[in-house]
Amino acid sequence: MTGIKNVGVLGGGLMGNGIAQVAAAAGYTVTLRDIDDGAIGRARKMIEGSLGKFVEKGKLAATARDAALGLLGFTTDLDALSKSDLVIEAVTEDLTLKNKLWKELDEKCPQGTIFASNTSSLPIVAMAAATKRPDRFVGMHFFNPVPVMQLVEVVKAVGTSQETFDRAFAFAKSLGKEAIVAKDTPGFVVNRLLVPYMVDAIRAFENGVGSVTDIDIGMKLGAGHPIGPLALTDLVGLDTALRVSDILYAEFSEQRYSAPPLLRRLVTAGHLGRKTGRGFYDYSKDPAVPAL
Repeated sequence: MTGIKNVGVLGGGLMGNGIAQVAAAAGYTVTLRDIDDGAIGRARKMIEGSLGKFVEKGKLAATARDAALGLLGFTTDLDALSKSDLVIEAVTEDLTLKNKLWKELDEKCPQGTIFASNTSSLPIVAMAAATKRPDRFVGMHFFNPVPVMQLVEVVKAVGTSQETFDRAFAFAKSLGKEAIVAKDTPGFVVNRLLVPYMVDAIRAFENGVGSVTDIDIGMKLGAGHPIGPLALTDLVGLDTALRVSDILYAEFSEQRYSAPPLLRRLVTAGHLGRKTGRGFYDYSKDPAVPAL
């Protein structure tokens, strides 16, 4: 048993609303907090739309959708998370911002509340140290899109208690996810292995090894991957790929983690992949076509 009934989600972007959706669908009472009414409205709309698609595809009963929506609450008030048994943070990958919020929540939430960060790249210990509960701080790294992707990396920091880790692990399993154990090292398990693959594909394109389409088709059909590395980078978000690449390179100083110049230029131009409609592919077309 997780001992968790009320879940707070901090941040209503793609990851936050996805986490809120799967938690409500699993029967938890969920409070999602974001900074303003506009962000809250977008989060609500995305969750309603996502659940609606599951109903249309016959993967979810309409009654289950309605039950999940009934368990969801939306707020701009940070105090509303104070009754949570578990708070999952999914805000921008900015350690200063995250720690500011953690310090505020540390004063508002009971000592028994577990704190979890959905960070894909920042050290869990660096956030836990900003609170008075490092033993009740854990990493829970979900993958985008959260309602579809089955994996959660549960990260045990140096101060995380075994009880906290076990409860977080059990919670992830209760969402119908497959949970794996990850150490609190840059990139955890998946990004530690995935980012070099994606940046190598970008370098291959830069060096004229193949076109965007040829590289993606080559890896799909030649390696049996469901999606090519450049399309995958678009899905993950080029800004996210760049951020994790920079963090890994700063930690290990290994060339395989360094960001290719093309990736940096695309991010500077605001071409971040699917979320902006353009990256390695142009998503204004249906189906998407290579943009480079």
